Amino acid sequence: MTLEEPDIGSRNSWWTRPGGGREVLRVAAPLVVSSLSWTLMTFMDRVMLNWKSGTAMAAAFSSSVAWFALLCFPLGVCAYTNTFVAQYDGADQPRRVGIVIWQSVWIALGFGLLVLAAIPLAPPLFAAAGHTGETYRYEVTFFQLLCLCGPAMLLAQAGGAFYSGRGQTWVVMIVDSAAALLNFVLDYCWIFGHAGFPEWGLAGAACATVVSTWVKAIVYLLLPLQAKYRDRYGTLAGMRWDGELLRRILRFGGPSGFQMLLDVTGFTVFILLIDRLGGIQAEATSMTFSISTLAYMPIYGLHLGLSVVVGERLGEDRDDFAARATFTALQIAWMYMLAISICFCFLPGIFLGGFFSKSVAQSPQQLAVRQMATRLLQFVSAYNLFDATQMIFVGALKGAGDTRFLFRVSMILASLLGGFSWLCVQVWKLDIFGCWALVVCWCLLAAIIYLSRFLQGRWRTMRVIETDAPHPAS
Repeated sequence: MTLEEPDIGSRNSWWTRPGGGREVLRVAAPLVVSSLSWTLMTFMDRVMLNWKSGTAMAAAFSSSVAWFALLCFPLGVCAYTNTFVAQYDGADQPRRVGIVIWQSVWIALGFGLLVLAAIPLAPPLFAAAGHTGETYRYEVTFFQLLCLCGPAMLLAQAGGAFYSGRGQTWVVMIVDSAAALLNFVLDYCWIFGHAGFPEWGLAGAACATVVSTWVKAIVYLLLPLQAKYRDRYGTLAGMRWDGELLRRILRFGGPSGFQMLLDVTGFTVFILLIDRLGGIQAEATSMTFSISTLAYMPIYGLHLGLSVVVGERLGEDRDDFAARATFTALQIAWMYMLAISICFCFLPGIFLGGFFSKSVAQSPQQLAVRQMATRLLQFVSAYNLFDATQMIFVGALKGAGDTRFLFRVSMILASLLGGFSWLCVQVWKLDIFGCWALVVCWCLLAAIIYLSRFLQGRWRTMRVIETDAPHPAS
């Protein structure tokens, strides 16, 4: 197989043909906005914390990454409900949608309790990373408070799949954007002590996230219970335990969750080891990764949308249109990444300026942080296209159900990133730029592997739902 697109519908334009720009963006664009709203919220969160303390900003970043690593396996499982909903919807089996959503809710509740049980683990976790003093105290506080919103994150992902899996992603965009706006307002009030709120700094930022996430979860659980959805999709009648379906969600979603866990764990190890290089390196890395989410998260939204489109098309047995949609999404991703990478290289001040208030702009340490972050953004620009490539093909493979392959590859890639990060810092004693060069190589390797798997074409015969002639996804 080559990179050639299918001939079916070729008489239509890139925009209007099946699997073309309109189809992909109809589903993906609201998810891009949703992802970007969350990104802007966390970005401004880091900016406001940096106004209070650079140490607080760096600690919030490292502890939130560790927290997300804890959460990402069950989050990946719940997120995979999108694929089930998309394939059932494409196969015109609407009554299976409601029951799928509720199996995901039960999974979210079960794992949510485990996330809460991790609260006492924060002190030994960050002590094992070699962190001490103010940084250690900040990290423990932020991590423990974020654990309180872990169940809400999972429930919101499960409930939101009812809309995103059926292509009604504009609902997800509205709810997520509203929650991000609420978080932003609460951040401002709780960090700095405005509008009658206590001035809690870093703890206030965490509390804002907890409150806004629980509000979002409640909204997502209530919306599908409207009468029009109860009749067609069985969103109330499906509120029961279905062991066979729940096990199937875990069978396909489990490897997807592990893949997400392994990827984040590899980067968590990288970030925690970079912290050992010094305070300036830690702050510059935290700042750069926070800015890089402006590139990553919109493509992540596109990746989610593509999974839905591929799932729907495979549910219709139109793998040719699924393939075309994948290359359409790749073209969109490359255009965006190219534009923002140019901005990172030649206009870094646009992204870095907000982190530095006038009172600290001339501080020697802050000047050093800014100079280092400026150079690190060039590394981000170097790997952006590779990162976009691997995300798009991972999205397509997930939409088909090729999650076991993704899991196996992620085990290898995460081990390589974690192992070589340790070698770079502890053995080879490389500086921060040598360590960041490792990330560029890692993204290139991931892009090559996932592109090769997609071109092999095994995903075309895979399904996660019941069919008359089941297709194994292994």
